Amino acid sequence: MFTPKQSIFHSINKMANRKISDFAGFKKVLDGAKNIAVLTGAGVSAESGIPVFRGAGGFWRTHRSQDLATPQAFAANPALVWEFYHYRRNIAFTSLPNNAHKALALYEAQCLREGRRFSIITQNVDGLHQRAGSINVIELHGALHKVKCTNPKCRFLDENYDNPICEVFRNRGDPAAEGYNLPVIDKKDLPKCKKCQKLVRPYIVWFGENLDFKVMQAAREVVETCDLCLVIGTSSVVYPAAMFAPRVLERGMPVAEFNLNEEPADEMFDFHFPGKCGTTLPKALGIEL
Repeated sequence: MFTPKQSIFHSINKMANRKISDFAGFKKVLDGAKNIAVLTGAGVSAESGIPVFRGAGGFWRTHRSQDLATPQAFAANPALVWEFYHYRRNIAFTSLPNNAHKALALYEAQCLREGRRFSIITQNVDGLHQRAGSINVIELHGALHKVKCTNPKCRFLDENYDNPICEVFRNRGDPAAEGYNLPVIDKKDLPKCKKCQKLVRPYIVWFGENLDFKVMQAAREVVETCDLCLVIGTSSVVYPAAMFAPRVLERGMPVAEFNLNEEPADEMFDFHFPGKCGTTLPKALGIEL
Protein backbone atom coordinates (compact mmCIF):
# COMPACT_ATOMS: atom_id res chain seq x y z
CA MET A 1 0.00 0.00 0.00
CA PHE A 2 1.12 3.59 -0.67
CA THR A 3 1.76 6.06 2.15
CA PRO A 4 -0.41 9.24 1.89
CA LYS A 5 2.52 11.17 0.37
CA GLN A 6 3.36 8.38 -2.06
CA SER A 7 -0.32 8.06 -3.01
CA ILE A 8 -0.49 11.75 -3.98
CA PHE A 9 2.58 11.49 -6.22
CA HIS A 10 1.29 8.20 -7.67
CA SER A 11 -2.01 9.86 -8.58
CA ILE A 12 -0.28 12.84 -10.17
CA ASN A 13 1.96 10.55 -12.22
CA LYS A 14 -1.00 8.42 -13.32
CA MET A 15 -2.88 11.51 -14.54
CA ALA A 16 0.17 12.83 -16.37
CA ASN A 17 0.87 9.48 -18.01
CA ARG A 18 -2.69 8.64 -19.05
CA LYS A 19 -2.81 7.85 -22.76
CA ILE A 20 -5.71 8.99 -24.94
CA SER A 21 -6.27 6.71 -27.95
CA ASP A 22 -2.76 5.28 -27.63
CA PHE A 23 -3.38 2.05 -29.50
CA ALA A 24 0.28 1.10 -29.82
CA GLY A 25 1.01 1.67 -26.13
CA PHE A 26 -2.07 -0.26 -25.07
CA LYS A 27 -1.24 -3.20 -27.37
CA LYS A 28 2.14 -3.61 -25.65
CA VAL A 29 0.45 -3.79 -22.26
CA LEU A 30 -2.24 -6.12 -23.62
CA ASP A 31 0.25 -8.51 -25.19
CA GLY A 32 2.11 -8.80 -21.88
CA ALA A 33 -1.00 -9.44 -19.76
CA LYS A 34 -1.57 -12.98 -18.51
CA ASN A 35 -4.93 -12.47 -16.77
CA ILE A 36 -7.30 -9.97 -18.39
CA ALA A 37 -10.54 -8.80 -16.80
CA VAL A 38 -13.21 -7.08 -18.90
CA LEU A 39 -16.10 -5.12 -17.38
CA THR A 40 -18.88 -4.31 -19.84
CA GLY A 41 -22.02 -2.21 -19.60
CA ALA A 42 -24.94 -0.92 -21.64
CA GLY A 43 -22.72 1.06 -24.03
CA VAL A 44 -21.52 -2.18 -25.63
CA SER A 45 -25.01 -3.41 -26.44
CA ALA A 46 -26.38 0.01 -27.44
CA GLU A 47 -24.61 -0.43 -30.78
CA SER A 48 -26.73 -3.56 -31.30
CA GLY A 49 -29.92 -1.57 -30.75
CA ILE A 50 -30.48 -2.52 -27.11
CA PRO A 51 -32.10 0.47 -25.35
CA VAL A 52 -30.32 2.00 -22.37
CA PHE A 53 -32.87 1.92 -19.56
CA ARG A 54 -30.96 4.05 -17.08
CA GLY A 55 -31.07 7.85 -17.17
CA ALA A 56 -33.49 10.39 -18.61
CA GLY A 57 -34.52 8.22 -21.54
CA GLY A 58 -35.22 5.15 -19.46
CA PHE A 59 -38.99 5.03 -19.93
CA TRP A 60 -41.31 2.31 -21.19
CA ARG A 61 -44.65 3.89 -21.97
CA THR A 62 -45.26 6.22 -19.03
CA HIS A 63 -43.35 4.03 -16.60
CA ARG A 64 -39.78 4.56 -15.51
CA SER A 65 -37.99 1.28 -16.13
CA GLN A 66 -36.42 1.51 -12.69
CA ASP A 67 -39.89 1.58 -11.14
CA LEU A 68 -40.84 -1.64 -12.91
CA ALA A 69 -37.60 -3.43 -12.04
CA THR A 70 -38.40 -4.01 -8.37
CA PRO A 71 -39.83 -6.88 -6.32
CA GLN A 72 -42.57 -4.50 -5.13
CA ALA A 73 -43.68 -3.73 -8.70
CA PHE A 74 -43.81 -7.44 -9.54
CA ALA A 75 -45.83 -8.23 -6.42
CA ALA A 76 -48.29 -5.42 -7.18
CA ASN A 77 -48.69 -6.04 -10.93
CA PRO A 78 -46.82 -9.07 -12.28
CA ALA A 79 -48.62 -8.85 -15.64
CA LEU A 80 -47.34 -5.31 -16.27
CA VAL A 81 -43.80 -6.20 -15.25
CA TRP A 82 -43.84 -9.33 -17.40
CA GLU A 83 -45.11 -7.34 -20.39
CA PHE A 84 -42.19 -4.93 -19.96
CA TYR A 85 -39.75 -7.85 -19.82
CA HIS A 86 -41.40 -9.50 -22.82
CA TYR A 87 -40.59 -6.29 -24.69
CA ARG A 88 -36.98 -6.42 -23.48
CA ARG A 89 -36.64 -10.12 -24.31
CA ASN A 90 -37.98 -9.56 -27.80
CA ILE A 91 -35.40 -6.84 -28.48
CA ALA A 92 -32.54 -8.89 -27.05
CA PHE A 93 -33.48 -12.09 -28.88
CA THR A 94 -33.83 -10.33 -32.24
CA SER A 95 -30.68 -8.20 -31.92
CA LEU A 96 -27.26 -9.29 -33.18
CA PRO A 97 -23.83 -9.05 -31.53
CA ASN A 98 -21.87 -6.09 -32.84
CA ASN A 99 -18.16 -5.76 -33.58
CA ALA A 100 -17.30 -5.09 -29.93
CA HIS A 101 -18.91 -8.38 -28.84
CA LYS A 102 -17.24 -10.23 -31.71
CA ALA A 103 -13.79 -8.76 -31.01
CA LEU A 104 -13.96 -9.78 -27.35
CA ALA A 105 -15.00 -13.33 -28.26
CA LEU A 106 -12.19 -13.69 -30.80
CA TYR A 107 -9.61 -12.29 -28.40
CA GLU A 108 -10.79 -14.67 -25.67
CA ALA A 109 -10.26 -17.56 -28.10
CA GLN A 110 -6.76 -16.25 -28.81
CA CYS A 111 -6.00 -16.08 -25.08
CA LEU A 112 -7.17 -19.66 -24.60
CA ARG A 113 -4.79 -20.82 -27.34
CA GLU A 114 -1.94 -18.92 -25.69
CA GLY A 115 -2.64 -20.15 -22.16
CA ARG A 116 -3.77 -16.74 -20.91
CA ARG A 117 -6.87 -16.05 -18.84
CA PHE A 118 -9.65 -13.81 -20.17
CA SER A 119 -12.82 -13.08 -18.19
CA ILE A 120 -15.83 -10.90 -18.95
CA ILE A 121 -17.88 -9.43 -16.11
CA THR A 122 -20.99 -7.90 -17.64
CA GLN A 123 -23.75 -5.73 -16.24
CA ASN A 124 -25.82 -6.53 -19.34
CA VAL A 125 -28.60 -9.11 -19.36
CA ASP A 126 -29.03 -9.53 -23.13
CA GLY A 127 -26.75 -12.56 -23.67
CA LEU A 128 -25.00 -10.99 -26.67
CA HIS A 129 -21.51 -11.82 -25.38
CA GLN A 130 -22.32 -15.53 -25.40
CA ARG A 131 -24.04 -15.32 -28.78
CA ALA A 132 -20.85 -13.74 -30.16
CA GLY A 133 -18.87 -16.73 -28.90
CA SER A 134 -17.57 -15.62 -25.50
CA ILE A 135 -17.27 -18.46 -23.00
CA ASN A 136 -16.02 -17.11 -19.67
CA VAL A 137 -18.82 -14.61 -18.92
CA ILE A 138 -20.01 -13.58 -15.45
CA GLU A 139 -23.49 -12.03 -15.61
CA LEU A 140 -23.76 -9.74 -12.58
CA HIS A 141 -27.41 -8.78 -13.01
CA GLY A 142 -28.91 -11.99 -14.37
CA ALA A 143 -30.11 -12.82 -17.87
CA LEU A 144 -33.24 -12.19 -19.92
CA HIS A 145 -33.29 -15.75 -21.23
CA LYS A 146 -33.62 -17.20 -17.71
CA VAL A 147 -36.65 -17.42 -15.42
CA LYS A 148 -36.91 -18.32 -11.75
CA CYS A 149 -39.82 -19.91 -9.93
CA THR A 150 -41.38 -17.68 -7.25
CA ASN A 151 -42.46 -20.68 -5.18
CA PRO A 152 -40.18 -20.66 -2.08
CA LYS A 153 -40.28 -24.48 -2.03
CA CYS A 154 -39.18 -24.75 -5.66
CA ARG A 155 -37.05 -21.82 -6.90
CA PHE A 156 -36.32 -23.72 -10.11
CA LEU A 157 -34.04 -21.76 -12.45
CA ASP A 158 -34.69 -22.41 -16.12
CA GLU A 159 -33.52 -21.21 -19.51
CA ASN A 160 -36.30 -20.01 -21.80
CA TYR A 161 -35.83 -18.55 -25.28
CA ASP A 162 -39.50 -18.70 -26.26
CA ASN A 163 -40.65 -15.52 -27.92
CA PRO A 164 -43.24 -14.71 -26.77
CA ILE A 165 -42.64 -16.52 -23.51
CA CYS A 166 -46.36 -17.28 -23.40
CA GLU A 167 -49.18 -16.69 -25.86
CA VAL A 168 -50.82 -13.87 -23.92
CA PHE A 169 -47.90 -11.57 -24.82
CA ARG A 170 -48.10 -12.08 -28.56
CA ASN A 171 -48.30 -8.64 -30.21
CA ARG A 172 -47.91 -6.99 -26.79
CA GLY A 173 -45.15 -4.88 -25.29
CA ASP A 174 -45.18 -1.96 -27.72
CA PRO A 175 -43.85 1.05 -25.74
CA ALA A 176 -46.31 3.32 -27.61
CA ALA A 177 -49.32 1.23 -26.64
CA GLU A 178 -50.15 3.12 -23.45
CA GLY A 179 -53.78 4.14 -23.68
CA TYR A 180 -54.65 1.49 -26.26
CA ASN A 181 -57.67 -0.60 -25.41
CA LEU A 182 -55.57 -3.65 -24.52
CA PRO A 183 -57.22 -6.55 -22.72
CA VAL A 184 -56.21 -7.06 -19.12
CA ILE A 185 -53.83 -9.99 -18.65
CA ASP A 186 -54.98 -12.49 -16.08
CA LYS A 187 -52.33 -13.72 -13.65
CA LYS A 188 -53.20 -17.34 -14.51
CA ASP A 189 -51.97 -16.71 -18.08
CA LEU A 190 -48.51 -15.56 -17.03
CA PRO A 191 -45.39 -17.75 -17.44
CA LYS A 192 -45.35 -20.81 -15.20
CA CYS A 193 -42.64 -23.00 -13.70
CA LYS A 194 -42.05 -26.22 -15.64
CA LYS A 195 -41.66 -28.14 -12.38
CA CYS A 196 -44.39 -26.89 -10.06
CA GLN A 197 -46.58 -24.73 -12.35
CA LYS A 198 -46.31 -21.70 -10.07
CA LEU A 199 -45.57 -18.17 -11.34
CA VAL A 200 -42.04 -17.50 -12.57
CA ARG A 201 -40.24 -14.15 -12.68
CA PRO A 202 -37.45 -12.84 -14.88
CA TYR A 203 -34.04 -13.93 -13.58
CA ILE A 204 -32.91 -10.33 -13.15
CA VAL A 205 -31.38 -8.67 -10.10
CA TRP A 206 -33.90 -5.93 -9.41
CA PHE A 207 -33.39 -2.70 -7.52
CA GLY A 208 -33.35 -3.43 -3.82
CA GLU A 209 -32.10 -7.01 -4.31
CA ASN A 210 -28.65 -8.41 -3.59
CA LEU A 211 -26.47 -9.94 -6.25
CA ASP A 212 -26.12 -13.70 -6.18
CA PHE A 213 -23.36 -14.54 -3.68
CA LYS A 214 -21.57 -17.04 -5.93
CA VAL A 215 -21.69 -14.67 -8.90
CA MET A 216 -20.27 -11.83 -6.82
CA GLN A 217 -17.59 -14.12 -5.41
CA ALA A 218 -16.52 -15.12 -8.93
CA ALA A 219 -16.39 -11.47 -10.03
CA ARG A 220 -14.30 -10.47 -7.03
CA GLU A 221 -11.83 -13.28 -7.73
CA VAL A 222 -11.36 -11.99 -11.29
CA VAL A 223 -10.88 -8.41 -10.10
CA GLU A 224 -8.39 -9.42 -7.41
CA THR A 225 -6.20 -11.54 -9.69
CA CYS A 226 -6.16 -9.75 -13.07
CA ASP A 227 -3.11 -7.88 -14.33
CA LEU A 228 -5.09 -5.75 -16.80
CA CYS A 229 -8.66 -4.45 -16.72
CA LEU A 230 -10.75 -3.20 -19.64
CA VAL A 231 -13.79 -1.07 -18.81
CA ILE A 232 -16.07 -1.05 -21.86
CA GLY A 233 -19.30 0.85 -22.45
CA THR A 234 -20.02 1.65 -18.83
CA SER A 235 -19.73 4.69 -16.60
CA SER A 236 -19.24 2.29 -13.66
CA VAL A 237 -21.49 4.26 -11.33
CA VAL A 238 -23.65 1.33 -10.18
CA TYR A 239 -22.32 -0.68 -7.25
CA PRO A 240 -20.81 -3.16 -6.85
CA ALA A 241 -19.41 -2.86 -10.39
CA ALA A 242 -18.33 0.71 -9.60
CA MET A 243 -15.67 -0.58 -7.22
CA PHE A 244 -14.07 -3.07 -9.62
CA ALA A 245 -11.80 -0.80 -11.70
CA PRO A 246 -10.73 1.33 -8.69
CA ARG A 247 -9.77 -1.89 -6.91
CA VAL A 248 -7.60 -2.91 -9.87
CA LEU A 249 -5.95 0.52 -9.76
CA GLU A 250 -5.33 0.16 -6.03
CA ARG A 251 -3.38 -3.01 -6.76
CA GLY A 252 -1.21 -1.06 -9.19
CA MET A 253 -2.55 -2.77 -12.32
CA PRO A 254 -3.43 -0.88 -15.53
CA VAL A 255 -6.99 -0.02 -16.53
CA ALA A 256 -8.13 0.92 -20.04
CA GLU A 257 -11.52 2.52 -20.75
CA PHE A 258 -13.52 2.32 -23.97
CA ASN A 259 -16.51 4.65 -24.02
CA LEU A 260 -18.32 7.28 -26.07
CA ASN A 261 -17.37 9.98 -23.58
CA GLU A 262 -14.44 12.20 -24.45
CA GLU A 263 -13.43 12.36 -20.79
CA PRO A 264 -12.58 9.22 -18.80
CA ALA A 265 -14.89 8.09 -16.00
CA ASP A 266 -11.83 8.01 -13.72
CA GLU A 267 -8.81 10.26 -14.16
CA MET A 268 -6.59 7.48 -12.84
CA PHE A 269 -7.27 5.16 -15.80
CA ASP A 270 -4.08 4.45 -17.76
CA PHE A 271 -5.71 4.42 -21.22
CA HIS A 272 -8.85 6.03 -22.58
CA PHE A 273 -10.38 5.31 -26.00
CA PRO A 274 -13.32 7.61 -26.80
CA GLY A 275 -15.74 6.66 -29.55
CA LYS A 276 -17.92 3.71 -30.49
CA CYS A 277 -16.71 0.50 -28.86
CA GLY A 278 -17.45 -1.43 -32.06
CA THR A 279 -14.77 0.68 -33.76
CA THR A 280 -12.15 1.30 -31.06
CA LEU A 281 -12.14 -2.14 -29.42
CA PRO A 282 -11.30 -4.34 -32.45
CA LYS A 283 -8.46 -1.95 -33.32
CA ALA A 284 -7.10 -1.95 -29.76
CA LEU A 285 -7.25 -5.75 -29.52
CA GLY A 286 -5.69 -6.21 -32.94
CA ILE A 287 -8.72 -8.14 -34.21
CA GLU A 288 -9.69 -8.00 -37.87
CA LEU A 289 -13.40 -8.45 -38.57
